[in-house]
Amino acid sequence: MGELTMGSLTTGPHRAERSSGRRIRLPLPGFAGRMMAPGLLVLAGVSLLPFAAVVVMSFSRVHLLGGLRLEGAGADNWTRLFTDPDMAWAWARTAGYFVLTVGGEMVLGTVLAICLWRLRHGRNTALSLLLLPMFVAPVIVGLLGRFLTDSTFGLYSWVLGQLGYHGDLMGDKTTAFVSVTLMDVWEWTPLVTLIALAGLTSVPSSVLEAASLDGAGLLRTLRHIVLPAIAPVLLVALLIRSMDALRYFDIIWNTTGGGPADATKTASVKLYETAFRFFDFGYAAVTGLLMLAVTTVVARYFVRLLDRKGLAR
Repeated sequence: MGELTMGSLTTGPHRAERSSGRRIRLPLPGFAGRMMAPGLLVLAGVSLLPFAAVVVMSFSRVHLLGGLRLEGAGADNWTRLFTDPDMAWAWARTAGYFVLTVGGEMVLGTVLAICLWRLRHGRNTALSLLLLPMFVAPVIVGLLGRFLTDSTFGLYSWVLGQLGYHGDLMGDKTTAFVSVTLMDVWEWTPLVTLIALAGLTSVPSSVLEAASLDGAGLLRTLRHIVLPAIAPVLLVALLIRSMDALRYFDIIWNTTGGGPADATKTASVKLYETAFRFFDFGYAAVTGLLMLAVTTVVARYFVRLLDRKGLAR
C-alpha cells in the first residue's frame, strides 16, 4: 500500500484543459480525501452551521410568535452586552467562581496526591474512595447539596447549628456562593488528585534518595524536586478544569437557580436565563459567543504554556 501524505488528501492526478488547450492541475481530492469527504461534511454540518446560525442571531431580534422570524438588529445586541451592568456582574461572579474553584481544586488535589503518594498501605482503597465524587453526575451533586444544606432537615445545616450558626445557607448571598463553590471543589478535586498522583509516580526514586542522603527535608524536597517534576502534569489538570469552570452550570442551577438576589448567577446561568426564560435569543447568542471567545483565549494560553514545556505535541 502506498504511503498517504497531506498532498494526497487535497490533490489528485486529475487534470483539465482550458479552452486554449493548456493542461492545468485542479485541486481535486485524491482517494483518501474522497473517502474522508462524507465525514468532513457531517462534521461541518454539526459544528460550522450551528456556529453560523448563532452569529446571525447575534445581529438579529428573534421572534417566536407566529413562527421563527429574524429581524435585523445591527450591533444593538453587542452594544447592549458591553453596557449591561447585570452582565458585568455575572462575569465578575464567573471570575470569582473560576478563581475559587480552580485554585482550591489545584491546591487541595495536589496535597491529597502527595499524601496518597507517601501512603504505604491502603493506597488503592483510599484512592477508590476519594474518586467516588468524580463519578457522580453534576446534576446529582447539585440535588445532594441542596438536600444537605436545607435549613430544616439538612445535615450540614444541623452541624452548623450545633456550632452556633442558625442561618439559611442558601438564603444568604455569601453562604450560597461559598456553598456552590465547595460543591464544585468536592466533585472535581479527585480529578486533580488522580492526575497529580500519576505525575508523582514518575518522579525518579534515585533523585529522592539522593536528596534524603543530602539531608533535604520534606518541604525542601517537595519544593525543589517534586513540584517542578509534576508541574507539566499539573498544567494539564489546570487546563481541563479551567475550561470546565468557565461554563459550569449544573450545580448552580440545581441548588440556587442563580439566587439569592443573583448572588450565584454566573455567565452560564445568565445565558440560560436569557435564552429560555426570557426568550431573548439574540442577546443570548452574543453572550454565548463571548463565552466561547473567553474559553478559547484561556485554553490557548495554557496550550502555549504546555508547548513551551514540550507537552503539546
